[in-house]
Amino acid sequence: MYRPMKVNPIEMQKSLGGVSCPASRKDIVATAKKSGAGPEIEKTLGALPEKAYDSPAAVNREVGRKS
Repeated sequence: MYRPMKVNPIEMQKSLGGVSCPASRKDIVATAKKSGAGPEIEKTLGALPEKAYDSPAAVNREVGRKS
C-alpha cells in the first residue's frame, strides 16, 4: 500500500532534476539516487504507483494526492 512520507517538495524537485520523461517509477528512483536524494525521498518515490510520469510536476502531484 502506498504510504507517503512528509517530504520537502523543493528537495524532491531537486532530486528529480535531469529525469527523462516519460519516466517509470524505477527511472524516477534511479535519478533521485544519482542526485543524492535523502532516504525519505527515495522511500516516498519508491512507493509511487507504477505508471509513466510525464514530468517531475506529475510526480509531485501524485505524492501530494496521496499525503
